[in-house]
Amino acid sequence: MRELVCIVCPKGCTMHIDEKDGETIITGNTCKRGEKFAISEMTEPKRTICSTVRTSFDEMPVLPVRVSDEIPKDRIFDVMAEINKVCLKERVRRGEPVIKNVLGLGVDVIATSDILKDI
Repeated sequence: MRELVCIVCPKGCTMHIDEKDGETIITGNTCKRGEKFAISEMTEPKRTICSTVRTSFDEMPVLPVRVSDEIPKDRIFDVMAEINKVCLKERVRRGEPVIKNVLGLGVDVIATSDILKDI
């Protein structure tokens, strides 16, 4: 049996996931979204990343970024390695890609601030 706290809504239900005769049994959730989250977490866990990239601008040496969608949990360190390679030489706006389709995952690393455009 595995215990998992649901993060889909503010309730934070404590769910119990068990396998019986090849069937996954989930208890403790108060909604279907919790069940869907538990199944996803057990079969293909995903996460989001928020970080910063270096820039070549003295007035703003780093820019906050995030991934545009969740990525497989086991690729976090690979994506972070790509983010750490970046040094922006051009000004970007919030939402603009800093790395397009990072590692072929179908997800962009995007700027989360307009600060570079405003300076």
